[in-house]
Parts: sequence; structure tokens; C-alpha cells
Amino acid sequence: MANKEYNYAIGRRKSTTAIVKLYAKGNGTFVVTTSTGREVALKDFFGGNDYLFKNAMEPFSVIAPDAFKKFDAQIKITGGGISGVSDAIQLGFARALIEWNSELRPTLKPYGLLQRDPRVKERKKPGLKKARKAPTWSKR
Repeated sequence: MANKEYNYAIGRRKSTTAIVKLYAKGNGTFVVTTSTGREVALKDFFGGNDYLFKNAMEPFSVIAPDAFKKFDAQIKITGGGISGVSDAIQLGFARALIEWNSELRPTLKPYGLLQRDPRVKERKKPGLKKARKAPTWSKR
């Protein structure tokens, strides 16, 4: 995949960043590179969590049922957990598809695939056990 043309996009969710390189004229090969340098197929990366894989591939299924077979992708992931990774990859795919063909924007937008989810973990405050949980109150 080194010398092919690709479309580049970044997807973020929680503390995860996914850098997506989407190669047109591919055969459905999606490779994930973790921050440790490990390369895994996208389906194997999510293990038995099929719903996370389907969530990540949603931009392709919105376009057409077999649209993912026309592309190859290299995905570099840093930070976060498996759920955040799935959503970050989904946003990266959607943005890369729009860069590839801007006419797909009206198709993807109603599904909310182009909007970054801004929710992140709230910080812990001093004097509290967690972000909002107070210690047990004792009268004496």
C-alpha cells in the first residue's frame, strides 16, 4: 500500500485518535496499527465484539452494503479503550470518504457520522472520591 494514492482523515473520540488512510481501488483489507507497533486486521482487533466492528464500518454500510470491498485502509490508533477506538475509526472513515467523494456528504450527514462526539471523562475534583461522588457523610 506504500505507493498508492490515498485519502487521509483523523477521527477522535474520548481519548482515542485514529489516523485513517483510505485507499480507493482496494479489495477490503483493513489493517490497524496500534501505538505499540502491532499490526492486526480490523475484524481481529475487535475480537469477538462484532457490534464494535459493525459500528466502525457503518459509513460504508450507509453508502452501499458491499462498499467496503472497494477500499483498503491503514489505521493508526493511539490512546483510549476499545469503544472509543470504534467510534474514532467510524469518524475517520466518514471523513476520508467525503475527501474521496464530496457528493457522499448529504448521504452520511443524516446518520450523524460526520459529527465528533465531544463527551470525555470529567476530571476528579479535590475532596471528592471521583468527579462528583462525595465521601460518605458521618454525623459524628
